[in-house]
Formats: sequence, C-alpha cells, structure tokens
Amino acid sequence: MAVDTLFKDGAAPVDDFKFNVRVAEVFDDMLGRSIPFYNEVIGMTAQLLARFLRSEGRVYDLGCSTGSSLVELARRLAHLDLQFIGIDNSAAMITKARLKAEMYGKGDRLRFECADIMNLNLRSPAAVIMNYTLQFIRPMMRPDFIRALYALMPSGAVLIISEKTINHDPLLNRAFLQFYLDFKRRHGYSEIEIAKKREALENILIPFSNMENIDLLRQAGFRHIETFFQWFNFSSFIALKE
Repeated sequence: MAVDTLFKDGAAPVDDFKFNVRVAEVFDDMLGRSIPFYNEVIGMTAQLLARFLRSEGRVYDLGCSTGSSLVELARRLAHLDLQFIGIDNSAAMITKARLKAEMYGKGDRLRFECADIMNLNLRSPAAVIMNYTLQFIRPMMRPDFIRALYALMPSGAVLIISEKTINHDPLLNRAFLQFYLDFKRRHGYSEIEIAKKREALENILIPFSNMENIDLLRQAGFRHIETFFQWFNFSSFIALKE
C-alpha cells in the first residue's frame, strides 16, 4: 500500500483537493490514517445490512473510491445473494477498485462504474451506501439529491451514510476538532501535512451537524432514522424506507 505523502512538501502551493491519480494511489493509506474507526463502521454496516436486507438485491456504494468497503461487504455478506455496484466519478479510483475486485475473486458479484452520482440511475436498490460522500455535494443541492434517492428506493430499502460532522456549540466543536487533529498526529501526519490538507479541503468538504443530516433524511421522507456510530466529529446514520 502506497503511503500518503501528498502534502509533505511544505513549499508546494495548495490546490483544491481532487480525487485524481495521485490521490487514488495513496487513498487506502489516507483512509486508515484520516477516518477514525473506518473498518469498524464497515463491520457495523455489514451487520445492519444482514439484519434488514432480504436475501437478494443490489447494494450501491455512491462515491465508492477504490472499492475497499464494497469488497469487504461482499466478503462479509457472502451468504446473501447480493450484487454490489460501486459508482465514482474518478476514473483513477474506479481503475483501482476493479483491480481489487479481480484480485479478491469477487468479479462475479462486484461491478464498478465511472459515473457522476448526481445523475442517479439506480435499479431498485436494496441498499445505498454513502461513505463520506454527501459532504462533498454542495449544501444547497443535498435536499434534492436525498429526495431523488428516496424516490428511487423501493419499500424496505436501507440507506447508510457516514460523514464528517460539525458541532454548532463552539466550545464542543473546538474540542472535537482538537481530538481529531490529535488522531491524525498519532497516525504520523506532520503539522504541515495537517494544515495543507485542511486548506485543500476548505471549500470542497462542507460538513453538516448530526441534526442537520437527520433533518435532511426526515424531510426526504425517511421515518426510521438513527445514528449508529459516533466518534466526536464523525458519525454514521441508518435510514429505512417504509
């Protein structure tokens, strides 16, 4: 696995964050060092899908990046007759994802497509997963996107969303942010790397609070909504369509 050193050069100018070939090469390392309890959330997602899904259907991962989470879900849910489809608009990410599917022998159950998730074209999804994807959609576009997604989902379908979040209480928000910066330091990122990545993401990643994310789901029509994981300013939500 290639190590993430994208922001190690303190002299290089900072551009907006892009999911290009350079990012794709180090993305798996970046996930492990930047997203607290990433693997645990995937495990919890597998438990939730096993509990609420029927024995067959399609599971979509919107913004699937290099396909790691979908490959793991295919492994954990091998006893169910599910098809796993990952969609991402980064060709470099999809190339990596397809290689993983072949390497782990999951090609018959896994498919990866390079497409813009904003042009929703899902066929009766039993489940939709969005891991740290919604935060990259412009806030004004999120309500319409979730409403359109809800309309496409059949009765009984499951939506799983994980997001970096913000707390509107300034004191708590500063504390949670500090805990996250400490997490990144423990995983080997320097102060320069932390600052430069934060600058690169500043106008690209716009987080909502837990309540704002839940309101977004409720206004779209979901009635069964719950936060199933939280680590300070990272949260995961499940929503079921009646």
